[in-house]
Amino acid sequence: MAATNFRDYYALLGVNKNASADDIKKAYRRLARKYHPDLNPGDKTAEAKFKEITEANEVLSDVDKRSQYDKFGQYWKQSEQPKPNTRSTPGTTAGNNSPGGFNEVDFGQYNNFDDFVNELLGRFNNPNPTGTKTTGTKTTASKSGVDGFTANTSTSSPTSLGGDREATISLSLTEAFKGVQKSFNLGTETIKVRIPGGAKAGSRIRVRGKGNVNAYNKQRGDLYLTVELQAHPFFRLDGEQLICEVPVTPDEAVLGAQIEIPTPDGMVTVNVPAGVRSGQSLRLRGKGWANPRGERGDQLAKIVIATPKNISPTERELYEKIRTNRSSNPRSHFTQVML
Repeated sequence: MAATNFRDYYALLGVNKNASADDIKKAYRRLARKYHPDLNPGDKTAEAKFKEITEANEVLSDVDKRSQYDKFGQYWKQSEQPKPNTRSTPGTTAGNNSPGGFNEVDFGQYNNFDDFVNELLGRFNNPNPTGTKTTGTKTTASKSGVDGFTANTSTSSPTSLGGDREATISLSLTEAFKGVQKSFNLGTETIKVRIPGGAKAGSRIRVRGKGNVNAYNKQRGDLYLTVELQAHPFFRLDGEQLICEVPVTPDEAVLGAQIEIPTPDGMVTVNVPAGVRSGQSLRLRGKGWANPRGERGDQLAKIVIATPKNISPTERELYEKIRTNRSSNPRSHFTQVML
């Protein structure tokens, strides 16, 4: 994969970098069901998305590939290439005489991508004709702010080649929906970052002038924050649709009912149609997530028929009467099923 076409596999699957193999598998299956070409005939966007999440799953579900990806990021594929017979002299590589070229670099000699960047900086700033490896200082920091925000970043030396730096910010669903201001420390300075409402998992927030110092122009780069969303006990976000599960009783499912459902704006009354099926969704228009233009998407309330475990003698008697007098058989078509 070319460095210029780098895609964040974790963001594609909507998981964080500490996700377990089971979490990755579940995320992929959920997205595959949504974007599979068979379910979206003629939809080129869905087809492209399916290819992306499949590629992400193939890498992250493979222990060795995931390890290389975590170490080297956008250059993980180069790290898997066979090592050249002769190690490149810093400043030049086989087939590439330009300073800092890395098309054929032996990535296996580095513990992680930071070590590679540090040596690359040495090639630009202090070329070493003797072939001695130059390693900069790796900085790993935990930024804790007064609002309880924590972002772990692993960056190269303060004079990073491009000047930009990246971090991950974890938000509750409430903070992401409403927007929030976070304060945290960057070494010797404390900065405040305003996260606009409507942030989603994988959203990137750019904080200008809060990155590292550019080695060429001596100007500070930018800080890029990638959003991770914490799980919510009731809501979950899928694209711009807010989804929840709503339990209804068997009699409400059969006869229909008016029930109250939580939304980000408070409780609303919804009509459950008679004969609703378990798994069927009711659409609450304009009650979902906000897009960058401030327009609200829809909230989907997925119906789950809640079968009571403990019933009174009267309820049991009535259920027995229903069973005796039932006029339909939901399994009548089973006689036509064969493999």
